[in-house]
Amino acid sequence: HGLYTRMLPRQYLAFFGQAYGMPRPVAESRADELLERLALTEAADRRLGQFSRGMRQKLALARALLHDPPVLLLDEPTSAMDPSSARMVRQSIQGLRSSNRSIIVCTHNLSEAEALADNLAIIQRGRIVALGSPEDLKQSLLGDPIMELHLAEKLNGAVALLPNGIEVMASGEDWIRYRSPNPVVHNPHVLEAMRNAGVPVVTLAEVGRSLEEVYLRVVDHTVWHQDLPS
Repeated sequence: HGLYTRMLPRQYLAFFGQAYGMPRPVAESRADELLERLALTEAADRRLGQFSRGMRQKLALARALLHDPPVLLLDEPTSAMDPSSARMVRQSIQGLRSSNRSIIVCTHNLSEAEALADNLAIIQRGRIVALGSPEDLKQSLLGDPIMELHLAEKLNGAVALLPNGIEVMASGEDWIRYRSPNPVVHNPHVLEAMRNAGVPVVTLAEVGRSLEEVYLRVVDHTVWHQDLPS
């Protein structure tokens, strides 16, 4: 531990590069590249014992990337980081996506998981209880997308203009919220109907549904079933 705290980041990365079997010049060049990518260049002359927890987390990511592995396992990669550093690390992870690399991220940060993952696995009590893309999980667990239409005037019967196949969920003085099994088909018809009737539309957008809703739906359902008496 004492040796670790006295090392410089370049020395630290060069050491692991050699442990990975990389020639020292290659390891040092790769280390410089990663320190710059993760905004650690200014700290290159500081001892690791002076690094904050967030800086150590970024250095650990640099170490994992040093030998350009085909499979990358990341456990809570942005924990203890300030928002700026966390964003930088997420951008780095997104930039590492390729057809030749698999990235597995374990995280409790659901917004981060949604931003990074092509496929999600929700694990409870050591068992995968849901698996799929964020959109597929939302569709299967939360139902069809929900859209919200805002007008520049009062509704005045505008609900009646909506095409068949749409389920109106709620409405107010100048807005309508509806569920659509196929927004790609329905939304253009909605806008066309409003335009033909001379009803001015301000916005039409999907109501955001978070991964947190999916997670809670899965976990609550699983716990309920597991706790049932046999």
